[in-house]
Amino acid sequence: MSRYRTGSNQAGTAIAIVADIMALILGLWIVMYLLDTNRANSLVQFVHDAASWLAGWSHDLFTFDEAWARVVAGYGLAAVVYLLIGHAIAGRLNRH
Repeated sequence: MSRYRTGSNQAGTAIAIVADIMALILGLWIVMYLLDTNRANSLVQFVHDAASWLAGWSHDLFTFDEAWARVVAGYGLAAVVYLLIGHAIAGRLNRH
């Protein structure tokens, strides 16, 4: 068995890393929202814009009365889906 990664292993690893980064951005926005960070800050704006784009399909999926619950459920669902799909694809590529 070779100790060097094959092309499919590298692709699987790259997909897993991208999925992890996407989930990290979404999780970071959830934490920033819950901690009521300063929305005028450029880092906070960047994270919010990136998370809103990533979770565009799940952003208003839930209609809880509390805003924090909508943020946690909507952005959290997107993070979980990206992790599951990204790692499933990566695992499939790494098996071949």
